[in-house]
Amino acid sequence: MNYAVAALVAPPSPVSILSLNSFAPVELENGVKPIQQDYKWRLILAYDGTHYAGWQYQQSPPTVQCTVEKALIKATKLERKDLRLVGASRTDTGVHAWGQVAHFFTPFNYKNLEEIHAALNGLLPTDIRVREISPASAEFHARFSAKSKIYHYKIYNDSIMDPFQRHFAYHSVYKLNSAVMQEAAKYFVGKHDFSAFANASHNDRVPDPVKHIFRFEVKEMGALLQVEVEGSGFLYRQVRNMVALLLQIGKEAIPPGIVPHILASRDRKELAKYSLSAPPHGLCLVSINYDEIHLLPPPDSPAYSYGRHHTIRKCKVPFY
Repeated sequence: MNYAVAALVAPPSPVSILSLNSFAPVELENGVKPIQQDYKWRLILAYDGTHYAGWQYQQSPPTVQCTVEKALIKATKLERKDLRLVGASRTDTGVHAWGQVAHFFTPFNYKNLEEIHAALNGLLPTDIRVREISPASAEFHARFSAKSKIYHYKIYNDSIMDPFQRHFAYHSVYKLNSAVMQEAAKYFVGKHDFSAFANASHNDRVPDPVKHIFRFEVKEMGALLQVEVEGSGFLYRQVRNMVALLLQIGKEAIPPGIVPHILASRDRKELAKYSLSAPPHGLCLVSINYDEIHLLPPPDSPAYSYGRHHTIRKCKVPFY
């Protein structure tokens, strides 16, 4: 059974850094100090990727991981090497996230996660929010435990762009045929070698080009087209390359049946004959799915924190 790690919460107001739990006294036995236990914590993050060079750590230009680590270092007083922050998906430059998942370690436990949650959101810029923080079992790994990932790509299909959508949707002035786009999307569903839809990665690790697409839908919501895809994993720029081909099919420049031909070629140059990669700002990582067993909290762990909601007490205003 899969469980989608996602929750709709309002980010807490910025607060000052609150005191965290200190280390418990360490007893010496025969003069030998016991090995310090590590505690693992899971984060669910949302971010506007407009001003970031993707998730993966690098100092300049800034990345989401780098920015989150700086906040964690200040809040926990730990070094980067001790935190060992790992994200589930290496979102690219300009790509957004609503349900990015990450984990990190501390050598101490927390009795209450609301304080560290509020502290992190107080330290982070407003375009990055920690939506949830929870204890994680030793077996949980943000990246390797993931069963599937869901991405959405938004296309604003009108002659005049909605200015409020400009950072989060690709503008297509051409009238797109969503029916033929949906027909083409069905060819992607199933287990395929997606070599033709992957850009060369700077990562030294050679990825497995065979991925399983569980669902691929094109939903029309007024002027907005939302492409939704769920898969076991994705190659570098795979989703944006698939969307780019759907855009050409939606313009009726090429038929839907071109998809199996390009898949069978396993050649990125074959795709390049028909389309280039879609821009990053329309893409959003919506959620990461895990088996429930990987989400079970360890014993004697604190409750999940979904953010604190502040209320204003009734008060009597003198001039009323």
